[in-house]
Amino acid sequence: MRSDPIENSRRLYEIASGQAGYFTAGQAKVAGYGDRLQHFHRQRGNWIHIQHGIFRLLNFPESRWEDLVRWSLWSRDRKGEIRAVVSHETAAMVHELADYLPAKTHLTVPPRFHKVKVEGCILHRENLDKKHTLQQSGFLLTTPLRTLQDLLRSGDRHQLRLAIEQATQRGLITLAERQSLGTV
Repeated sequence: MRSDPIENSRRLYEIASGQAGYFTAGQAKVAGYGDRLQHFHRQRGNWIHIQHGIFRLLNFPESRWEDLVRWSLWSRDRKGEIRAVVSHETAAMVHELADYLPAKTHLTVPPRFHKVKVEGCILHRENLDKKHTLQQSGFLLTTPLRTLQDLLRSGDRHQLRLAIEQATQRGLITLAERQSLGTV
């Protein structure tokens, strides 16, 4: 473990700042916080316990997509890799396409994803190619084109027409990509 508390704090802040103030116990360990120090900071209230193995720095400013960062951290595998990608109606909301306001968070996960499904989340099982994802601040998101393709397979046609029109007007998809979506 690193022994310099100031350096440990800087490293943890660097990790957490890219994730809306959130971090995992594993990330804290990498930053130099062993089990005893983690317990100390939880007890002192420096770290807010969110759920098993996920914490938030006290007094970190709130951000717009914190819930998506939490889902991302929840989805990490034993190696610490993010397994969930924000998709479907939730991705449309992030991309600000049409008026999507899903009641539950839509995530695409690999077919062999083994976490227990929790309330407030709809899991879509599929292996996504990296070319269909974007890195956001603290989470992965399907590209606008992939989002529209997902919605085409499962969505409300009126909302989808509006989303395609907005994506085209804003330059998020090309005319050729729009044509590949067919007539909606």
